[in-house]
Amino acid sequence: MDAIDKKILRALARQGRLTNTELAEEVGLSPSPCWTRVKRLEQAGVIKGYAALLDQAALGLPDTVFIEVMMERHDEAHLKRFEEAVQEIPEILECHLVTGEYDYVIKAAVGGTVGYERLLRDRLYRLPGVRHTRTSFALRCLKRELSPVPG
Repeated sequence: MDAIDKKILRALARQGRLTNTELAEEVGLSPSPCWTRVKRLEQAGVIKGYAALLDQAALGLPDTVFIEVMMERHDEAHLKRFEEAVQEIPEILECHLVTGEYDYVIKAAVGGTVGYERLLRDRLYRLPGVRHTRTSFALRCLKRELSPVPG
């Protein structure tokens, strides 16, 4: 990956809806070589996809919570069922298997304490194998990136 590829990635990370002509102009290439480079980056898996960013507050989910989850058991079957169930909960934005006292950290979008309680009682506590949770509400987001951007 050379400097021009990195310019392309920075530009697309900033504005994923750039046309090929706009992107080529921004990175200093003609459209055809720019398109070839973007396709190569996509095929190599460096560019995994393109997405629309939705506003949580506009969707009625203005608050972000981080939920640490401790499991009752750690056998493969229980973990697999939990991980599959998490995929079906739309409020869950991210779920990471982690080291430490807790087994998973979940990032979720909720509508205040009422929305959080609904997520906890109606969804998370019903997932297979959940033993204990601990939650922190985010007060303010200081930085948000969807992926690392090459320097």
